[in-house]
Amino acid sequence: MLPVPGGQVQLAASGLSRSVEIGPFWMSKTEVTWDAYDVFVYALDRPDSTPGGADAVSRPTKPYVLPGEQFGHRGHPALAMTYHAAQAFAAWLSAKTGNRYRLPTEAEWEHACRLGQTGLTQAWHGDNAGERTHPVASLAASALGLHDLLGNVAGWVTGADGEPVAKGGSFGDDPRGVDCAARKKQTPAWNATDPQLPKSRWWLSDAPFVGFRLVREP
Repeated sequence: MLPVPGGQVQLAASGLSRSVEIGPFWMSKTEVTWDAYDVFVYALDRPDSTPGGADAVSRPTKPYVLPGEQFGHRGHPALAMTYHAAQAFAAWLSAKTGNRYRLPTEAEWEHACRLGQTGLTQAWHGDNAGERTHPVASLAASALGLHDLLGNVAGWVTGADGEPVAKGGSFGDDPRGVDCAARKKQTPAWNATDPQLPKSRWWLSDAPFVGFRLVREP
């Protein structure tokens, strides 16, 4: 986690421009990787002798094939989880550590992106990524020391309207759509091939372009 100083950020979400005051916070240096997310998904933190687990944390269903497995795994950003799943990971990590972790707000995310002067030279996008993710921190960090705020996988945040939003663009996006203001809301296409009814609360079968990072309050 790296410190992000407070300040003001100008948001233009949904066409409504407004200034938002941000307090200081900590943000994860990179996107959450499979190395960490696997512990959550596969309950690797539970002793084998604890039937059912004593922590009573709700966890994702274990996929038969991990989304994006063809891209690589170790050191790569975890991906294709729902906003709900990303929130559950933050709650699990908070319970494990005693610190309060959560997803960034859209304002916090944009503030960190702009304050760090993050640009395309620090991003995996449609022109340089080869239609796949890359290990986190394989490109230069921003001025704040944060990696992959733009590109690689878009990051789940709580949008300015309170709804889930994926920020920053991804490895599959045109470079013109990879910037601090870039935002996407989930559509049915993100989970079109999921055969379950109702659709999974945990995985997005057709969204290998979305992941997340966390913030921690001081």
